[in-house]
Amino acid sequence: MDGTGMGLVLHEKALGKVFQVWCLHIPVYDRTPFDELVKFVERTVRMKHASSPNKPIYLVGDSFGGCLALAVAAHNPKIDLVLILANPATSFGRSQLQPLLPLLESLPDEFHVTVPYLLSFIMGDPMKMAMVNIDSALPPGQIIQLLSDNLTGLLAHLSGLADIIPKETLLWKLKLLRSASSYSNSRLHAVKAEVLVVASGKDNMLPSGDEAQRLANSLRNCLVRYFKDNGHTILLEDGINLLSIIKATSKYRRSKRHDCVIDFLPPSASEFKNALEDNRWYLNFTGPVMLSTMENGKIVRGLAGVPCEGPVLLVGYHMLMGVELVPLVSEYLSQRKILLRGIAHPTLFNQLVENQSNESSFVDVLRLYGATPVSASNFFKLLATKSHVLLYPGGAREALHRKGEEYKVIWPDQPEFIRMAARFGATIVPFGVVGEDDIAQLVLDYDDLKSIPVLGDRIRRDNEQASRRGLTVRSDMDGEIANQALYLPGLLPKIPGRFYYLFGKPIHTKGRKDLVKDREKARKLYLQVKSEVQNNMNYLLKKREEDPYRSVIDRTAYKAFSATSDDVPTFDY
Repeated sequence: MDGTGMGLVLHEKALGKVFQVWCLHIPVYDRTPFDELVKFVERTVRMKHASSPNKPIYLVGDSFGGCLALAVAAHNPKIDLVLILANPATSFGRSQLQPLLPLLESLPDEFHVTVPYLLSFIMGDPMKMAMVNIDSALPPGQIIQLLSDNLTGLLAHLSGLADIIPKETLLWKLKLLRSASSYSNSRLHAVKAEVLVVASGKDNMLPSGDEAQRLANSLRNCLVRYFKDNGHTILLEDGINLLSIIKATSKYRRSKRHDCVIDFLPPSASEFKNALEDNRWYLNFTGPVMLSTMENGKIVRGLAGVPCEGPVLLVGYHMLMGVELVPLVSEYLSQRKILLRGIAHPTLFNQLVENQSNESSFVDVLRLYGATPVSASNFFKLLATKSHVLLYPGGAREALHRKGEEYKVIWPDQPEFIRMAARFGATIVPFGVVGEDDIAQLVLDYDDLKSIPVLGDRIRRDNEQASRRGLTVRSDMDGEIANQALYLPGLLPKIPGRFYYLFGKPIHTKGRKDLVKDREKARKLYLQVKSEVQNNMNYLLKKREEDPYRSVIDRTAYKAFSATSDDVPTFDY
């Protein structure tokens, strides 16, 4: 509706690194009816499909474009389409735009210049638009100046809209919206495409939040991401990266099926920078200390002892709810410029989790940073591509341990990861991590929660549903490791202490084909790795008592008076 195409301009550079980007432009005085526009887009889609029949075609539709994308998908159910719909105008019949039609028709031509300002109040948040491309790390004075300049330019842009969109054009566009909404809604049942709806919570033009849920219920394969603080022009607003949303929701694929290893796109420099900013408070609170062991057995500060050349398999202990993950992945990426590919529980990648919350979450961040569902085939492909793989043999049972089980290694008996690592000659690095008891106290574990009548029934019901959907792991095993019930434990926060990581001496399996065939040798190495993980934690638990900066208060004081506060000192190692 703004007639400028800025929504494309802001995202084209990032999208262009991954996709071949085409844009449909409808000239100001074009009066092509909606059904003809559908045919026009169809011709292009069919042409591209004929030239690359095994590749998906992505249709990004913003507002009116959402109706157009849905109509094209309904007409072409046999073409592999992925629809990305930003506040689609399928809800036009319930929108604030309906009363504008009679108002505009009766408005004298000389007052049309006021319409862009009227629309600006319902289109989006001017402050979020003005903040686009302003680096939040700049000094406050410079940010205020840039914001002022952008707001001034935005007002000038609004005043020019009256010339860009004449009265007759605006009337035509609104009538086109009405017909587009009716047309696409009547054909939702025929849409077989994969759909991602990006919805705004402060959309004053369309009821986009409610509409996203309606589409999710009406379409066969629809996922929603809800941004509660954004307006209608979400693609023009600060903090929205369309490619990041596509990647974080596992919607990017090169062929008919999504492959979490082959189709993975590493986070860009800007995505990593944003993630660091978002988690800066957590990194400051936990003050992670990274220690590694050189080939000669010497322990050093940093990750110099961890090999750079893959495949590398980092095998370690899972702290409560995986609280160690953010510092581990961010420090590894910062220090070694390598992204760890974590093997994660399959529930994180299932529609069951998606339906619980439509907002972007920590799960999206995990997927953006390479988390991969646990399976033998995914493990195989990661090692085959010489990745640095993060593996927690204890899985959900270890990450959701009971009271009194802090720093207890809870692993299965099967040494399968040893044999797989040896098959590819991977280097195994056992590591231990401590610090969960320095940030929270476990007050309600699984045994406590399941005895609470209503809550216990809910936990059992959710886990039974996950089991029916095939989302459980190790269900064929016996003993404590098979008890993989998922739940949210009750935690009592503490004044933060510190996280400590110790990566043990690398164990090389290159040339050790005997480990692949000889199960007994594989078992002995497995027990060695398990023992070293426990020994690393025992070492850290003892040595952290000597750290003068274990408390966040002491670290904050050190940073306040030290010129070099990047690495706060720790114990002698």
